[in-house]
Amino acid sequence: MRSVKEQLSVIKRGADEVLVESELVAKLERGQPLRIKAGFDPTAPDLHLGHTVLINKLRQFQELGHQVVFLIGDFTGMIGDPSGKSATRPPLTRDQVLENAETYKAQVFKILDPQKTEVAFNSSWMDQLSPADFIRLASQYTVARMLERDDFKKRYEGNQSIAIHEFLYPLVQGYDSVALRADVELGGTDQKFNLLMGRELQRAYGQESQCIVTMPLLEGLDGIKKMSKSLGNYVGIQEAPGVMYGKLVSMPDALMWRYFELLSFRPLEEIEAFRGDVERGANPRDIKIKLAEELVARFHGEEAAATAHRSAGNRLKDGEVPEDIPVVELASSEPMPVSSVLNKAGLAKNAAAARDLLGAGSVKVDGAVVDRSFVFALGSEHVCQAGKKAFARIRVAEEKN
Repeated sequence: MRSVKEQLSVIKRGADEVLVESELVAKLERGQPLRIKAGFDPTAPDLHLGHTVLINKLRQFQELGHQVVFLIGDFTGMIGDPSGKSATRPPLTRDQVLENAETYKAQVFKILDPQKTEVAFNSSWMDQLSPADFIRLASQYTVARMLERDDFKKRYEGNQSIAIHEFLYPLVQGYDSVALRADVELGGTDQKFNLLMGRELQRAYGQESQCIVTMPLLEGLDGIKKMSKSLGNYVGIQEAPGVMYGKLVSMPDALMWRYFELLSFRPLEEIEAFRGDVERGANPRDIKIKLAEELVARFHGEEAAATAHRSAGNRLKDGEVPEDIPVVELASSEPMPVSSVLNKAGLAKNAAAARDLLGAGSVKVDGAVVDRSFVFALGSEHVCQAGKKAFARIRVAEEKN
């Protein structure tokens, strides 16, 4: 096993916070594999790159020789995580949760080593708790402490409803750490309250408290809001190789360093060398291509990555793109979906025609085929092609109030 200093360097790469670092050092100094827990509620069937920030960190722990527990929250998924929510989430049915859970297992093993991964479902212990056990669990925390949580506090002060079952979510997540005897738990920065709950409950149940590692929430392709399928600013790990490649190469230049830090497995020294190349005049697109190829290869294989690169590279050959394409400037207060851009730029007759073109795979942005999920970030500029002959260079500027 590598030295404690070397392990800390890997663990802290890209992390937002490590609590409590001195306790983690003490755990590592024992020289024994630690139990590393990260939980995922299967509330939707597909994972995107934002989800993989945590999974990447789990892989790093595996490579350091620790035991990873990939926890599927089939029980908590039926409650609905209230973190960051302004209203009560509708609970999912058991069938919905289990169906999504199966797809999660298939997707995460594109990153994790299945031979070194323990997959757990929190229903396996939560279903065994008696009403008396739940009462004991609920007695470990006060309503006043719950209302200190930012999202609950805002809803309470805004006279918005908070259902009792939502208070159970952080308690159940915390109890998962008790059931798994976790040494370390990973989570996004929005999960800090729940992660700290695990520390408190472990103490209450006579265990050594886990350390927690919080990871940043990955910005979507708009470079502003958290990556989310509902916002259309995501890159799905099951998307077609060409679509994934096109989205990544078309991201705003400033965003690529964030993606390199949180998504790439390249050494930090190599990434810094790329940054130096750009500062000395290298084309940022060439650097984004390296990231796109790495990520497409991770989820689809080396051959698919090479094919996606070749397909995108062909766009400038044989006079495919006219030299005198029109420049269209659009203004918006928020990132624009590609369907809206096609319509407003005159590349499609109407919204329905734009949807048809996208559905047929007849729309390219910077030479790569895109679907309806593609978003034009504010301040971005791209060559857009609709069908065989309609081209425009689209610039999306931030609308002035």
